[in-house]
Amino acid sequence: MKFIVSSTYLLKQLQVLGGVINNSNTLPILDNFLFELSHSKLTISASDLETTMSSTMDVESDSEGSIALPARLLLDTLKTFPEQPLTFVVEENNTVEISSNHGKYALAYADGAEFPNAVSVEDASTTTIMGDILATAISKTIFAAGNDDLRPVMSGVFFQFSQDNLTFVATDAHKLVKYTRDDVSASETAEFIMPKKPLNLLKGILAGSDNDVLVEYNESNAKFTFENSVLICRLIDGKYPNYEAVIPKENPNKLVIDRTQFLNSVRRVSIFSNKTTHQIRLKIAGAELNISAEDIDYSNKAEERLTCDYQGDDMQIGFNSRFLTEMINNLNSDNVQLEMSLPNRAGILTPIDGLDEGEHVTMLVMPVMLNN
Repeated sequence: MKFIVSSTYLLKQLQVLGGVINNSNTLPILDNFLFELSHSKLTISASDLETTMSSTMDVESDSEGSIALPARLLLDTLKTFPEQPLTFVVEENNTVEISSNHGKYALAYADGAEFPNAVSVEDASTTTIMGDILATAISKTIFAAGNDDLRPVMSGVFFQFSQDNLTFVATDAHKLVKYTRDDVSASETAEFIMPKKPLNLLKGILAGSDNDVLVEYNESNAKFTFENSVLICRLIDGKYPNYEAVIPKENPNKLVIDRTQFLNSVRRVSIFSNKTTHQIRLKIAGAELNISAEDIDYSNKAEERLTCDYQGDDMQIGFNSRFLTEMINNLNSDNVQLEMSLPNRAGILTPIDGLDEGEHVTMLVMPVMLNN
């Protein structure tokens, strides 16, 4: 088995696939990349049993074979090469010899047959989404997903496909984000929960891509096919909580404010808040928003006044500044609207502008009790 490939082209593919490999694996074979050669097509795969990703690339070769090469060693070696052709030759003594312009490097390989096979997604429903739309949907929601092992369904992003639109939801019970696209639809209604790791990989690869992504899914697995890559992952098992029930429908108090000004103000004031509760107080009266925080233990306190556009009754409401900052930061509009009903009911944060046609974002943040 022998092939010739460009060093930077190979490194680029391997760095993407390297994101799949865990730092500590139960099976030693999972610390390797699987190289499967079929004449001029080389398919490289990486897996952690839950997620498997493979890329196909063109190489110069007329042989066939399958071997597993140590990922860490290969990546560290390739990073040091300038652009040049590398020749990989499988030798008799269970090593692969890599020849560059200046030298030779030998590394041990494992048999490709030991590598776990990727799951096949049978009886799958399919949808096609543009890469950039999927990447945006992931980055707009994934930050709100929880990290609680006791509630695994909340640690992923909920994909809800229908014939009218596609909806992506993430929540950790303190904050919730619902992102909808009306300009994309699925052939049939489907719901599944995607884990964070494959989503982060997709987000990194697909950002800014105008290629289509074919999404295939059944009860237990999902498969994403784009350009020359395939990612298959196991879905999170369980029923997603009824998030619609949490979103308050009647919100008479509406506050519209400049996003950057609001974000900077919350960031500054939150430095003076209590280090465990991160509580900040929003006091709204007329066209004035008063943001304050106090850390009684250290006698630190801060207060800022901003002008805003407000319709509704005067009110005071408390929020965890970390959640609020995360959410405002994730929007990219000039102005945001905060809708509230009562100090103990969730606030709804929505962008006023800066959205594409058919794009909707609703963010919900739970208030904290104010200690008057």
